[in-house]
Amino acid sequence: MTLERIRQYKLHIASPLYDLVNTEILPGTGIDPEVFWSGLHDIIDQYRPRNHELLEKRNVYQKQLDQWHQANPGPVDFDEYQTYLEQIGYLCKSGDPFEVTTENVDDEVAKIAGPQLVVPIDNARYALNAANARWNSLYDAVYSSDIVSEEYGCARGNRYNPARGAKVLSYTKDFLDQAAPLANASHANVVNYRVQGENLIAQMADGSESVLGIKECFAGYCGSKDLPSRILLCNNDLHIELKFNDQRKLDRNRLLEVRDIFVESAITSIMDLEDSVVAVDAEDKVNAYRNWLGLMNGSLEAEIDKGGVSSMRKLNPDRNYLRPDGTPFTLKGRGLMFVRNVGTHIDTDMVTLNGESIPETFLDAMVTVASAMHDLKSDSPLNSRKGSIYVVKPKMHGPDEVKLAVDIFSRVEEHLGLPKNTVKIGIMDEERRTTVNLSECIRVARERVVFINTGFLDRTGDEIHSVMESGPMIPKNHMKATPWLLSYEDNNVEVGLGVGLSGRGQIGKGMWAAPDFMQGMIREKIAHPRSGASTAWVPSPTAATLHALHYHMVDVGKRQAQLVGRSSAKLEKLLTLPVMADIDLDPLQVDREIQNNAQGILGYVVRWINQGVGCSKVPDINDVALMEDRATLRISSQHIANWLRHGIVSREQVEEIFRSMAAVVDRQNAADPTYIPMSQDLKGSIAYQTSLDLVFKGCELPNGYTEYVLHPRRRDFKNAQAG
Repeated sequence: MTLERIRQYKLHIASPLYDLVNTEILPGTGIDPEVFWSGLHDIIDQYRPRNHELLEKRNVYQKQLDQWHQANPGPVDFDEYQTYLEQIGYLCKSGDPFEVTTENVDDEVAKIAGPQLVVPIDNARYALNAANARWNSLYDAVYSSDIVSEEYGCARGNRYNPARGAKVLSYTKDFLDQAAPLANASHANVVNYRVQGENLIAQMADGSESVLGIKECFAGYCGSKDLPSRILLCNNDLHIELKFNDQRKLDRNRLLEVRDIFVESAITSIMDLEDSVVAVDAEDKVNAYRNWLGLMNGSLEAEIDKGGVSSMRKLNPDRNYLRPDGTPFTLKGRGLMFVRNVGTHIDTDMVTLNGESIPETFLDAMVTVASAMHDLKSDSPLNSRKGSIYVVKPKMHGPDEVKLAVDIFSRVEEHLGLPKNTVKIGIMDEERRTTVNLSECIRVARERVVFINTGFLDRTGDEIHSVMESGPMIPKNHMKATPWLLSYEDNNVEVGLGVGLSGRGQIGKGMWAAPDFMQGMIREKIAHPRSGASTAWVPSPTAATLHALHYHMVDVGKRQAQLVGRSSAKLEKLLTLPVMADIDLDPLQVDREIQNNAQGILGYVVRWINQGVGCSKVPDINDVALMEDRATLRISSQHIANWLRHGIVSREQVEEIFRSMAAVVDRQNAADPTYIPMSQDLKGSIAYQTSLDLVFKGCELPNGYTEYVLHPRRRDFKNAQAG
């Protein structure tokens, strides 16, 4: 599909993008269109050659790693390996000690520990849900999840189940007793709360009274002091709201009915332009940009249909309360929003300079920052109260690439008339060369950095590709127990604390990938705050609410204070290779591993190519729904490519398994009326052929990134559909 292009300076701009910027984004910012487009031209002209050099540097390092591993098969001599990595510049020399100096950071990032929700920005409903997930019903989260057993008449069903409801009430009252305990009673036995002076008094059925065990847990209320309609509690900087029936009356013979319990859940959210979206042309990207603009100026809406009842979803307003002393105050109704730009390896022809495509991340930088200026210029900002713009930078390999991001945002600020360091950067610690040089990566961004986040999914994909020639990788489900991955998670926290990030930014952990398995999340994800991480990614508002309970159990600030000064993870462990040594797989185990990988690849790619869905729950080989995006795709495709490279499987075996798994994926999607089956015409299925390419070209794809295959194939599909 050919779009009209507008010429500005030496740029040729797709007309939908040009119109969006000129007629929707810039009005109200004080930025003249000529200033915007000339600024973009300047950034492209100045930094495109440097970006190209850095991408080529990645390729050079990969060739050098391949050559070393080919020349040094078998167990690695760490001293020799380290010396080699230092000689080629892969490992940077450490500079003098330093501390992060980032200023004007909102409390949601600098001080409050809690969940972080990541959603595709191309879906307006998901984006609004994520922004509004700052406050969620704990009742709804527990009732709708597997936290409460469905045994003994407690099934979820289509109608409210009182037996299940009773278990939910018991679960939530237990939570209140842990997070905001009464001095000598249980919240389960309260008949009324009242405000006396600046204290919260809980009245019991037997006439006795109790106060909160920690007075400071009482944060506010609504309504009258004798019969408040809402009570606000606070623990570890996270709020809990108890909501009562509006027309309630004091009844000392009846336990108080708490109509709902709202907990602060997704304190921050990441509106994603990268791994969870499908944006291959101007049409896709303009939709995503428009949604980000709508979040920043408050105009975004999405129509919701529940049971045939239609409603319009918007950004939630702030929440109003009275302090214990009776003075009014507000709490934000929305989580603080980051926007994740694309990686530097992706080019776009939405804008061309001298007939050549440009790095899409340059365009992201200008457009997303200009859009966020609506928030900065508002008398009542919806997002940042400190006048900052928060951008996540993914897929950066080492300090030089972080420095490029810093320099680009400096120029964006100059062109858009923003104070220096308005734009804050989140560094994704998801590539091997960033992990082993993390401190130096932070150093070059020390005036802007507001988070470092372990992305173990992409990090695993990059690990496989980086050491592709070292030998066959261990099975995927063994990866989480490897020395390099455990050290990687520890190293991220230790380095972050060592450079003073606590109190100025987030130290984050990766995604829980099983959105329907909340019992497992409750059991395992408490490890993240215990590790000293102040945030961790979750896949849904429900998961955010349940993960928030962990931050009531763990005071992350105290935990970080305990960990400061702990010795950093040893480099030797960070560089331990995840190759098979003592693991001896039989043919059935090999087949099962390839089947599971192939099923995940096909299940994700068929939706990406045919339906434009970049993140979704994909059933695995056991029909367990797992969250898949391009990061998980990178792991699965690289893992099969590695086993092919080292003869664990043959091309013929892989092709046969893919053929059989295509039929399985078709069956799993049979109820979707928009689904296009693959198995009926494997040669003609663009999605199927794309899946094969990801595997059979996996070794040659730069860093194993899947966009190089996905993007052109999605365009082929869209063109074919357009006729």
